[in-house]
Amino acid sequence: MSRTPAPTTPPDMCEELAAHSEGYARVCGIDEAGRGPLAGPVVAAAVILPPGYSLPGLNDSKKLTARKREVLYAALMEDDTVQKCIAQATVQEIDELNILRATHLAMRRAAEGLPGGADFCLIDGLPVPGFPLPSRSIVKGDARCLSIAAASILAKVWRDHYMNELDRQFPAYGFARHAGYGTKAHMQAIHEHGITIHHRRTFAPVTQLELPLG
Repeated sequence: MSRTPAPTTPPDMCEELAAHSEGYARVCGIDEAGRGPLAGPVVAAAVILPPGYSLPGLNDSKKLTARKREVLYAALMEDDTVQKCIAQATVQEIDELNILRATHLAMRRAAEGLPGGADFCLIDGLPVPGFPLPSRSIVKGDARCLSIAAASILAKVWRDHYMNELDRQFPAYGFARHAGYGTKAHMQAIHEHGITIHHRRTFAPVTQLELPLG
């Protein structure tokens, strides 16, 4: 017997309002993109939305089409009432620190780079040890919290644009199609052409190939 799926609600600003009620004035949402790929940086975004903010369709980036993400990205970037910062941890930092610590580094850079700063952060996912600002971690926060949803779109689309640029520089690898993830086509390109300076050499599929830099 089939069951009717439970209704889903779009992200809202309840978490931001709760933080405001605790005395925090500048509350940002933080999310990241690019933890899993074999190439390219990990990117984080921090966003402070104005009170009562509304943007039709704003949701977790994973629930949206690429075209819809681009529309929302442009709207967020062009809106001066939305305070935002996008930051990254490089491939070299990922290989040196490991991907988890590099992700946390990108998140910290995004929060600290906000114009005027933030005094409280809502972070998607599990707790971030040693985060320099008061924070609350929210599992699946990008689907629950509006400022985290906005951050998820900024991080995802900015990284996609970055990988599109890498595709123009290294057309043999198809970065624009797979954004650095370990697809069959990407693995085949690595076997044929070797790795580039943009590949994460500590990630097992790349390490196991034991190929020189391309």
